[in-house]
Amino acid sequence: MTAHYQVRDGVAVITLDNPPVNGLGHATRLGIMAGMTRALDDDSVTAIVIAGAGAAFSGGADIREFGTPMALQEPSLQTVIDTIEASPKPVVAALHSVAMGGGLELALGCHYRVVTKSARIALPEVNLGLLPGAGGTQRLPRAIGLEAALNLIVSGKTTTADAFGHTRLVDHMVEDNVVDAAEKYARNVAHSPGVHPRLRDLEVQHESADAYLGYARMTVAGAAGLPAPLKCVEAVAASLKPFDQGMREEREAFLHLMATPHSRALRHAFLAERAASKIPDVPADTPLRTLAKVAVIGAGTMGGGIAMSFLNAGIPVTLLETKAEALERGVATIRRNYESTAKKGKLSQEQVEARMSLLCATLSYDDIKDADLVIEAVFEDMGVKKAVFRQLDEIMKPGAILASNTSTLDVDAIAAFTKRPQDVVGMHFFSPANVMKLLEVVRGKHTALDVLATVMALAKKIRKIAVVSGVCDGFIGNRMIEQYSRQAGFLLDEGALPEQVDRAIERFGFAMGPFRMIDMAGNDIAWAIRKRRAVEQPSFNYSKTGDLLCEAGRFGQKAGKGWYDYKPGDRMAYPSQQVNDMIVEHSKDLGIERRRISDAEIVERLVYALVNEGALIVEEGIASKASDVDMVYLSGYGFPQWRGGPMRHADEVGLYNVAQSIRRYARGYQGHAWEVAPLLQKLADAGRGFND
Repeated sequence: MTAHYQVRDGVAVITLDNPPVNGLGHATRLGIMAGMTRALDDDSVTAIVIAGAGAAFSGGADIREFGTPMALQEPSLQTVIDTIEASPKPVVAALHSVAMGGGLELALGCHYRVVTKSARIALPEVNLGLLPGAGGTQRLPRAIGLEAALNLIVSGKTTTADAFGHTRLVDHMVEDNVVDAAEKYARNVAHSPGVHPRLRDLEVQHESADAYLGYARMTVAGAAGLPAPLKCVEAVAASLKPFDQGMREEREAFLHLMATPHSRALRHAFLAERAASKIPDVPADTPLRTLAKVAVIGAGTMGGGIAMSFLNAGIPVTLLETKAEALERGVATIRRNYESTAKKGKLSQEQVEARMSLLCATLSYDDIKDADLVIEAVFEDMGVKKAVFRQLDEIMKPGAILASNTSTLDVDAIAAFTKRPQDVVGMHFFSPANVMKLLEVVRGKHTALDVLATVMALAKKIRKIAVVSGVCDGFIGNRMIEQYSRQAGFLLDEGALPEQVDRAIERFGFAMGPFRMIDMAGNDIAWAIRKRRAVEQPSFNYSKTGDLLCEAGRFGQKAGKGWYDYKPGDRMAYPSQQVNDMIVEHSKDLGIERRRISDAEIVERLVYALVNEGALIVEEGIASKASDVDMVYLSGYGFPQWRGGPMRHADEVGLYNVAQSIRRYARGYQGHAWEVAPLLQKLADAGRGFND
């Protein structure tokens, strides 16, 4: 059962029980209606309380039902709320911990609300490209006012209920024991004369509603660029009209947004994030190893960022370096980062000191031998990794997890440097590691299931989005970005310039184009990979423009010059005439007559290069599902959230169309770089998508 019913001294208590957040799926809606029917038919029941079991009142709708017949199957959430609102017996919502989305709408439909001060409330539907579709845009303005409601609905942000203790949202506020308090409150109001209060019967008051809403429309239209925020404004504006008319307008807007590609993509991203933690052959009840102490080897930019990720979660870290100067510099950088955050008001000085107190710095491997997890973040060279892992194999206690932060190297080869390959795993953080959400968890052929399960659980604790990858050069993200970068280079040979390529893909929605991205990361890093490729795979060719750039010492932002020019203290990328002349001259040297390349071609070639390589990665089992590829690109590479990731975007375009485009580009310059991935072709022929 997803909703339980019991009667306590004349009060019927309907308890939502659908872990983890009491989602309002069809079974739960049926359970609420069954409870309401029993309570209304029982003359001994004088009042009704709706509460949530476990860690939430309700987190809202079951997103998995969206776009399916189950979402519209009666009783809908609106039917449930209408039944509650029409009840002659008072209905009291007992809100604790979380009341979000449809959960908050359910509470707004009750006659009264008893709330804990710490309860978190939100209407976050805008983050899924939607708006509240069960009266939230109509009842919330009546409860807390037009402006406050609009801010919550358009932003989708979470706030605590005590901010609205003085409004009609809250009838009674308590510290804890909210169900007991709600029962007592229900008994007190059960015999109140007259009709019990309904938010729908209130009018929204605002002294200058038209001016405020006009300002809100301009602000949202200028900042968002997506349909949902503006639709949210219009739906809230409809709360100034008679309630039933406002409800009709809300419903029309909700159904319109539900059908948009933006919402489909955002809902896919929401579900893909949750699916990433599910590994097909790792049971959910796999025992976890204890992780009380963590060690990080390497106090550079990456090692320091990794250490901060654990310190932020309250986990003690021992930071190991081989040279005192490097260690001191690394610790100083960590403190400076925290101090900078404190100056911005995001941390208190007490929090800074608390986090620094969890950090221990050392030059001796002996000081890390009792760690439960050790992560190496040393130079990306197999010889260096070999020395580190042989040392770790000698000193680390049995059962310790040995992790490498390698971004491209063979984790199986690294594991072979030890006598305990079952304890070795890749943990590829993205820079800056204390900021970036993505963590690629690289599963070696001998990595134990409990190691994998433990690292995935740890990722949640340090607030990372973990995606499992098999072993291959570059894993998921960097293997795909190499094909993307190759196409970017070929576009330069043919007629484009860096600023046009970057501008086109940024208009598509990327946070940063390929040339701005590589300037930030360092052109010398990509140069080293190309040199390694020339030895290992001589037939794997690139545009030579990147090599010419590096030979000229243009290594990116850190050098003050890369694909773009940079000014001291200014990270703005300024087009470089020197670089553009070099590109044009190189085309001449190749005997290529430069042509005008459209933005549409640029976007297709870059994105389809990701898609095609992603299809190979899924087919090879490097990623267990296409949505994992999407999560890597959404959380680590700046792919636009509202497009759902490269594989989801390909589904939206249609795989047949993607395959046809790839064949067309295969007939052009450097066409050997294109060959339709077998999985892509197979799905296209079947009329299916990667995420069907």
